[in-house]
Order: sequence, then structure tokens, then C-alpha cells
Amino acid sequence: MNTISSRLHLERAVPHPPTWLLYRGRRWLRAFVEQRYGVRLHGTANVPAEGPVIFAANHLGVLDGPILAAFAPRPAHIVTKAEMFVGPLGTLLRAAGQIPLDRFHYDPAAVKACVRALSEGHAVGIFPEGIRGDGELRTVRPGAAYLAMVTGAPVVPVAFFGTRDPGSARSAVPASGAVIDVVFGEPLAVNRVRWPRTRLQVEHNRAVLHAHLLRQLDEAKHLTGRSLPGPPRRPRHRRASGGVRADAGQLGGAVPQSRA
Repeated sequence: MNTISSRLHLERAVPHPPTWLLYRGRRWLRAFVEQRYGVRLHGTANVPAEGPVIFAANHLGVLDGPILAAFAPRPAHIVTKAEMFVGPLGTLLRAAGQIPLDRFHYDPAAVKACVRALSEGHAVGIFPEGIRGDGELRTVRPGAAYLAMVTGAPVVPVAFFGTRDPGSARSAVPASGAVIDVVFGEPLAVNRVRWPRTRLQVEHNRAVLHAHLLRQLDEAKHLTGRSLPGPPRRPRHRRASGGVRADAGQLGGAVPQSRA
């Protein structure tokens, strides 16, 4: 039988992501964002007040992560690409409890850090599309579903509107004064599955979560009266390819294959 696991017997050896700046810095980040943008929150009552929770958000632009970190009803450890963890910014992200992810290879450290945080009752934020795009959730990787299976944490859909303008590049931000809507949808309960977990089980839960995220995204569009910006503008000159991004590098693009 093709089984998977996250080596949970090693979780206690994984340090919990730092929390001191995660809690203390949120109000500063929120104030900084609000100086430039109007942020409207919807559905915050859908977020459980305590216990583990996974925020699964669509991904439009560079503001999504910071806004989720600053405005989510609960402080969250956001899974962030490892390239961001360099220099002063990297120091700040680590102090704020964000979780680095190697997008090009399977990253057991990121998985273990997420499971550790969730097992201790904290919130984790993940962008299951794996990359900034049109935010329509056309593709959902297995990471969020897998973490929910391991920990039993409910998954709360998050829909962003306005964090990137139509036709703009992936790295673009909206003009000052723009209004950003963030919708927290109805949570999806996922039963905890102990080892052995099969790839078929993971794929089933991924598909169930994908359908739920799409339904909640449609409801968010009706609630806000807003549409998504479409695909980002491609750069005029693309860098010569030195390799292909490995899908397995996304959290959940591959899953652990060792026994717990």
C-alpha cells in the first residue's frame, strides 16, 4: 500500500516558530497598511476563537501574506517562500514566526514546523495555489489538506480582492487609497487520519477542499460585488531557463513517504 506520513515522532525536535513579534508586531503592520489602503474584513466570525486552524487563501499579489498576517482574527504563521528569508527582511520574518518554504524541493522542515504550530493550537496560513496568479483557485496543491489530515485542524477559506490591479505584474501593488476586501469563509472540518495515510486519501481530501474553496470564493465574490484581476502581466523579457520549478517543492506538492 502506498502510504505517507510526516514523521510526527520527530515533531518535538522541531522548534516552534517564534511568536513574540508575531503577536506584538501585528498592530504596527496593520497601522502601516492602513496608512495606504482601506482594508475591509468580512466573515471574521467564521474563524474559530481557539484551537488549531489553517487559513487557505487565494494568491493575487505580494500584499496577500502581510495582510493575512496583520488582519486575520488570530495571529498566524504564514508559509512564505524561502527566498524572502535573507538579510534584514529574513530576520524580521523569522522573528514574526513566518515559516520558510523551499519551493523547488520537498521541504520536510516546513511541513514539520506547520504541524508543530498546529499541534500546539496555533493558526497557520497557506496559499494552496502555490504561486501568485489570478486568484481563481484553478489549481490547489495537497498541502493544506494534508496538514488538516495530520492535525485535524479545520480549514478556513480566505479570499482576497484588490491586492493587485487588473493587468499588473505579479510584484505590483495597488495605488495608494485602494480598497482591499478580505473574506473569511465557512470552515471545512477534516477528520484527523493517523498513519498509514494513503495518497488516495490525500487526493480525496484535496479534491473536497478544492471544491469547498471554490464555493466559498464564489460566495465571496457575491458578498463583496468584486471580481478578481485576471492573470498577471508577464515580464517582457523572461530569464533564460536554468531549470524547471519542481511542483514537489510546493508545500504538499509532494508528501512525506516515511513512516511516523
